[in-house]
Amino acid sequence: MKRVSRRTFLAASAAVTAAPALAQTDSRQPRPEGNPDAIIVGAGAAGIAAARRLVAAGRRITIVEAAAEVGGRCITDTKTFGVPYDRGAHWIHMPDVNPIAKLVTQTGLDIYPAPPGQRVRIGRRFARESEMEDYLAMLVRANTSIFDAARKGDVACAQALPKDLGEWRSSIEFFLGPFGCGKDLTEVSAVDFARSAERDVDAFCRQGLGALLTKLATGLPVQLANPVAGIEWGGRLVEIVTAHGRIVAPTAIVTVSTNILAARKIRFNPELPRRHLDAAAKLKLGSYDHVALELPGNPLGLRTDELVFEKASGPRTASIFANASGSSLCMVDVGGSFGRDLSAKGDKEMIAFALDWLTNLFGADIKSIVQRRHATRWNDEPYVLGAFSVASPGGQPSRKVLMEPLNNRIFLAGEAAHETLWGTVGGAWESGERAADAVIRLLGGPSTRR
Repeated sequence: MKRVSRRTFLAASAAVTAAPALAQTDSRQPRPEGNPDAIIVGAGAAGIAAARRLVAAGRRITIVEAAAEVGGRCITDTKTFGVPYDRGAHWIHMPDVNPIAKLVTQTGLDIYPAPPGQRVRIGRRFARESEMEDYLAMLVRANTSIFDAARKGDVACAQALPKDLGEWRSSIEFFLGPFGCGKDLTEVSAVDFARSAERDVDAFCRQGLGALLTKLATGLPVQLANPVAGIEWGGRLVEIVTAHGRIVAPTAIVTVSTNILAARKIRFNPELPRRHLDAAAKLKLGSYDHVALELPGNPLGLRTDELVFEKASGPRTASIFANASGSSLCMVDVGGSFGRDLSAKGDKEMIAFALDWLTNLFGADIKSIVQRRHATRWNDEPYVLGAFSVASPGGQPSRKVLMEPLNNRIFLAGEAAHETLWGTVGGAWESGERAADAVIRLLGGPSTRR
């Protein structure tokens, strides 16, 4: 069976201390300079990409990161389960062209292709071949309808869906919406959905995607646990007000999430232009969380890195990603409005839902087999406030607005500032590199300092 992609079905349709810490592992590597050429706010994928580009151009930089570790929404936890556990992003889309995948050889880590064969569970059995054919045919029709609607104008994806999806409607709505976008299809722009680049081939980093980003940040002058309170940008210089003091530079690259911008968690002086605030509001992050469960002995009988959905009867549904990289770690993923409401109830309720959901699909014995467990709650992470950016109906042009520089001194970057790779680590990386290139041009090209 042709595998179901993570985000779309395009292929099928064609058929902390008093002083800020430094992310340093080698004293010979560059450290922050007293008079940087650029300040980078945020050490996630976009910030790391921008920093690497600027350092390669000989430019002096300082990176300030609010959290106690680099990675942003890409964090690999090895303590909770004793194996790599990506609390945030895990998928490397289109590895043949993904800029991060191309850098793996520099890190000593390895990536491997995602396996084929994702399946759908119907009650306590897997869908038969004829049932999968029906489901995939409906999924093709749903995608085609959204793409057709996007060519005529922008509406909510839910409005563009065919009316006769029948008993597969809830499953399709979950796959395309909460699972694929972190939002219900009523909240997703058809144009934004249609313009997203193909994501039909995937890979994983065996040591964790967060571990890969951490490796790529090695040697960069990152001030950890140093949240930014304000940014003053009205004059010839940019002044960043942090928990540990002020930093001044000619330019800055700001990579915080759209939810942080929209909630005005950072004070801008002068205020952010209304068009940028409106853009951030139209590109708010969706909700997407993992309930990670340790299931020794593979009691579900699933393959390594297998992705399973259910034939759902409503919005209270999820997916399971089993046996991550050959371990006993399985992740039940929830998203959209149901996932957001569930997350707001806390870890206990999230884990209880995941166990009940698995019990309905695989039997009551599952609850007694589960050992360690953990639930992410990205909506409550104070320096993120959500999962990834998705444009609301009519909001797709806001991505270009977000890319407009402020006073030709401040450049916004991140996955939200990418028109086709929004919601991906690769998109964040490309956005960071693009912002760095703009800074290099502004400063007159690569530095000739030695």
